[in-house]
Amino acid sequence: MDAAAGRPIYTRVLLKLSGEALAGDGGAGLDPAVLQLVSSEVRDVQARGVQVAIVVGGGNIVRGADLSRRLGIEEVTAHTMGLVISAI
Repeated sequence: MDAAAGRPIYTRVLLKLSGEALAGDGGAGLDPAVLQLVSSEVRDVQARGVQVAIVVGGGNIVRGADLSRRLGIEEVTAHTMGLVISAI
């Protein structure tokens, strides 16, 4: 924040969250407590007039090594699928 004016320095920010971070201690899926914390923090930032874009990684949805083992596809291909999920 610009201390002198009391307003944010940036008016737009991009928040990149790893999918794994949203899983909390469970390591997979989405943890409601983590989602509540993140949404509360984003709401507070938006209340200060900052536009927030959020990108969530797909690591908690598709794990390359697991997918490779279960489907019998090459691990590089499976990891690429996880990367694509982040872009969707």
